[in-house]
Amino acid sequence: MLEKIDDKYLDPNFKDFIDDEKIWNEINEGKNASKEEIREIIKKSLSKKRLEPSETAKLISVEDENLLNEMYEAAYKIKEDVYGKRIVFFAPLYIGNKCENNCLYCGFRRGNSSIVRKTLTDEELKHEVEIMINSGQKRSILVYGEHPFYDADFIARTIKVVYGVKSKTGELRRVNINAAPLDVEGYKKLHEAGIGTFQIFQETYHHETYRKIHPKGDRKSNYAWRLYGLDRAMEGGIDDLGIGALFGLYDWRFEVMGLLYHTIHLEEKFGGIGPHTISFPRIEPAIDTPFTQNPKYKVSDKDFKKLVAIIRLSVPYTGMILTARESAKVRKEVLPIGITQIDAGTRIGVGGYSEYEKETIPDKEQFTIGDPRSLDEVIKEICDMGYIPSFCTAGYRSARTGKKFMGLAKPGLVHNYCMPNAILTFKEYLLDYASEETKKAGEKAIQKHLSELSEDRRKIVVERLKQIEEGKRDVYV
Repeated sequence: MLEKIDDKYLDPNFKDFIDDEKIWNEINEGKNASKEEIREIIKKSLSKKRLEPSETAKLISVEDENLLNEMYEAAYKIKEDVYGKRIVFFAPLYIGNKCENNCLYCGFRRGNSSIVRKTLTDEELKHEVEIMINSGQKRSILVYGEHPFYDADFIARTIKVVYGVKSKTGELRRVNINAAPLDVEGYKKLHEAGIGTFQIFQETYHHETYRKIHPKGDRKSNYAWRLYGLDRAMEGGIDDLGIGALFGLYDWRFEVMGLLYHTIHLEEKFGGIGPHTISFPRIEPAIDTPFTQNPKYKVSDKDFKKLVAIIRLSVPYTGMILTARESAKVRKEVLPIGITQIDAGTRIGVGGYSEYEKETIPDKEQFTIGDPRSLDEVIKEICDMGYIPSFCTAGYRSARTGKKFMGLAKPGLVHNYCMPNAILTFKEYLLDYASEETKKAGEKAIQKHLSELSEDRRKIVVERLKQIEEGKRDVYV
């Protein structure tokens, strides 16, 4: 059973940290920023300092093409300064699509009779994981509907099942979670089970819109319970958090500001520990879900690129996730302006990896993905773009989370671990899974990025590459 919502979140006078009127005032006041002001804000971002809302509001107002290009260039540089030229790969794994909510935009909503309701059995889950492992995946995010059946005990058990699957070519080394908000005790159970990041998307930070699209009486209709879900995760011992908004539910400018205010809230309350990742998916069509077909606040490709750059400039040190909701074309264009993680080889239907060749199974999917390419195809493209793919999970297992992660990310030092571990984990992929064409592109990428490491780091990595070539696996620094 899902836990009872705290009484304070049921109080109609409860005041949260999102002030709609204040945000719109800041956006409107930012419209008159001069070019000099914008360049000063960009300069601050390049120093890896988080922006204040009034500064982000000014970036939102930029329409001048030259200034926009300066923003894109700065976003590119910030990402490389902090994380290096590595892109982390993962894939989502949908465990079950039962849901007690009736969110207007979601294919899994309670009232959608076109969806086949399914929860993976332990054996089915193991089979899904085996398929993922055999394609080369090492990281996953487990996704659940919001339903009493998917309580903390159920989630913890599925985590253990996933970690227990061992294939001759490896295992999933880290699972993150995207699930309904829990109470503190529930989060403690997941922490003990060994999760990585707990991810909650507020969907929209705009109070009135939130009320309109989450029917009254549904559990998810409680804005505050969801908004403070990650506060409770921190209190339960999970110090690796992911925030996000579903762009297209409301004005994208407001949502960018909401993400920044959420970041500021977490940092101020928890001693500088903000989100490890920020996600910004756009709403996509779902079967028998009219709201998704032509949303009022649909975000254009041009505005999407702009908002991604603004998020990178606003929070220079956080990870940014670009999902397979986007087309291959959009992903290729947007990736250079600050992205640190992408999914590939993605299937979002419950049981979708067992039916991989179908690409889509609409009656079991929450929405429609835009990039159904295989992991190997996307990896080759990333190499051709000059990046190094990464399957690194060392940060979690070396306790580089929370304060330790922020202590490395904020001054731009985390790349000292990211790049070596990217090279090492990618070498495993090339030896165990890659096509011949991808092997050629991958070996070229490894040599290029190896040559760019400092001499002492390069020496360590070369030694460990030899260990991998000799058959050792799961080698990291």
